[in-house]
Amino acid sequence: MNNMPVLKLGIVSVSRDCFPMTLSESRRQRVVAAYRERYAADMGDIYECPTCIENEIHMRKALAQLKEAGCNALVVYLGNFGPESPETLLAKEFGGPAMFIAAAEESGNNLVQGRGDAYCGMLNASYNLKLRNIRAYIPEYPVGTAEECADMIAQFMPVARAVVGLNSLKIISFGPRPQDFIACNAPIKQLYNLGVEIEENSELDLFESYNRHAGDPRIPAVVKEMEEELGTGNKKPKILPKLAQYEITLLDWVEAHKGSRDYVAIAGKCWPAFQTQFGFVPCYVNSRLTAKGIPVSCEVDIYGALSEFIGTVISQDTVTLLDINNSVPRDLFEEDIKGRYPYELKDTFMGFHCGNTAAGKLSFCEMKYQMIMARSLPEECTQGTLEGDIVPGNVTVFRLQSTADAQLKAYVAEGEVLPVATRSFGAIGIFAIPQMGRFYRHVLIEKNYPHHAAVAFGRFGKTLFELFKYLGVEDIGFNQPAGMLYKTENPFE
Repeated sequence: MNNMPVLKLGIVSVSRDCFPMTLSESRRQRVVAAYRERYAADMGDIYECPTCIENEIHMRKALAQLKEAGCNALVVYLGNFGPESPETLLAKEFGGPAMFIAAAEESGNNLVQGRGDAYCGMLNASYNLKLRNIRAYIPEYPVGTAEECADMIAQFMPVARAVVGLNSLKIISFGPRPQDFIACNAPIKQLYNLGVEIEENSELDLFESYNRHAGDPRIPAVVKEMEEELGTGNKKPKILPKLAQYEITLLDWVEAHKGSRDYVAIAGKCWPAFQTQFGFVPCYVNSRLTAKGIPVSCEVDIYGALSEFIGTVISQDTVTLLDINNSVPRDLFEEDIKGRYPYELKDTFMGFHCGNTAAGKLSFCEMKYQMIMARSLPEECTQGTLEGDIVPGNVTVFRLQSTADAQLKAYVAEGEVLPVATRSFGAIGIFAIPQMGRFYRHVLIEKNYPHHAAVAFGRFGKTLFELFKYLGVEDIGFNQPAGMLYKTENPFE
């Protein structure tokens, strides 16, 4: 996958001038050694800044060294108490995501000359960050041994990668939201607050560009690639040249329009006029671009595209965008789920979309027509949707959203897709999330979320929750366990 940042992390130690600088430096070296032993092979190396910061002159020197090394994320390590002004100014002037962690004391036999008081210094650092309006990441418990600090750094990396990505992301949208999907419409003000650019285009502009790509010499190669991916599921082979032409159109648009930004997500339109004018539906192409690391949301869902990009960067894997769609029928639950899996009926639901989930995330797939649209349109103009049951396994369902009055909110819930046949159509799976019924009522409905949810394949709830906190989201919903009442939940049975 491309279209996501490569993280270059740097670590800087800091030292209060009345404490031995060598204490902070030696502790930093042990943290770096622990990180390299545990994580460097899989997550990349860390740059160890040679300057330990005691004052603002040191801070500027360290900053120059970090920039010269190409670092785009920072760990400020309090090896002892630390100088709160220089260390927080470093985070401010660095400009990228920064984490603050501190050294735990090492031995009861060395609490005179070897005591660092970083536990205390972290309090002053956090206070100074707030005074200066500097956003920084502080782990749940930020004081640790070298090995524990290495673990904290590894947990920070996907958060930092997402922040770097958002700071250079452009969302390209086509057309206004469909009339009866006002739920997908939200103010764009918060995109700018997050560092994201937005380019809104007419679907007529896209149609013109698509027509200019007629006969593009690259089309046959893309068709061949689609045929290989679909295999025996290639049930609509005649539509592939049009889909290939559309895919090339979008990719060319991305290259021509991303401008000063490094990364792109797309909020596309697929109805009501798309299928009659283009002559197909874009679902399969949307899935292919998403699998390439360029998320494409349906129904011009701008915050859906934003959420998909976040999930892509954090999971470093293909994501999807699904409707939180329909309940599981009781008879299906009784026959295929009850007693086999530890869920009640209200814990389950079906996540569905017309066919935008990548082939690699489906247990089987077939190219078909869009059944819902074909109820009121000729079938031949609704072809291009990819159908199949979603692969079973762990998932994280989440969304970052702006409210109507431009306030950021988010939700995160972990669960799984069950290995149970859906007996239905589209790209669809039977999802199980503990206490989903209560979560559905008191988060999704109560807080007015739209029907689209981003889905990451794996358990990423902790990282997403930490990212949303870092971004300043104060209202983060989650599926609260039984006995933990929601604010709006009636305590009386």
